[in-house]
Amino acid sequence: MHVVVMGCGRVGSTIARRTVDMGHSVAVIDQDPAAFARLGTDFPGQCVAGVGFDRATLEDAGIRRAVAFAAVSPGDNTNIIAARTARESFGVRTVVARIYDPRRAEVYERLGIATVATVRWTADQMMSRILPGRTTHEHRDVSGAVTMIAAAPDRSWIGAPLAEIEKATGGRAAYLTRLGEGILPAPTTRLQDGDRLHLMVRTEELERVESMLAHARDAREEQA
Repeated sequence: MHVVVMGCGRVGSTIARRTVDMGHSVAVIDQDPAAFARLGTDFPGQCVAGVGFDRATLEDAGIRRAVAFAAVSPGDNTNIIAARTARESFGVRTVVARIYDPRRAEVYERLGIATVATVRWTADQMMSRILPGRTTHEHRDVSGAVTMIAAAPDRSWIGAPLAEIEKATGGRAAYLTRLGEGILPAPTTRLQDGDRLHLMVRTEELERVESMLAHARDAREEQA
């Protein structure tokens, strides 16, 4: 498969190297030719100097045969314009843009462009470690209808089967982080002390679900 990466900073160069290591071809676009030095002298991919949303530059990078496009330059506007060009002009199905402004990220996700809101993600990750037990929003689908949260439920939930938690919240357990490792749970898996629960819920139900997990388990649920 062929992947085009716009931006050869630390993120872009890392994506490019990992893509190559996985056996795929990659082209990296950057306005500054000196940035390609981050890829190393043994980089087997293609380096294209130019503006990432310029059609000719994208053509030179092989955008017509690309299965994915990643826009990770330092500028929000540049990333969005390039992402929309790749998607709308060249029909690339998988397009992801790094966005620093979380408000913009939500708008563009609703337009069908997957985004990584760097500031929001970093802040959420820091807060989840500063304040254990705080619920963080890890992912939201492009329609905004479903959100994945990460939560350390109130201690009264320890020992509860995930099937029971799903029934009480109306959500679906995606996975657990246990002792620093992700595990795929079965319906009979029980929440253990220190677990972080990654739960898919309807966005409209977020406030209710977050409140439920943050408070003591209902006595009726314990007896169910």
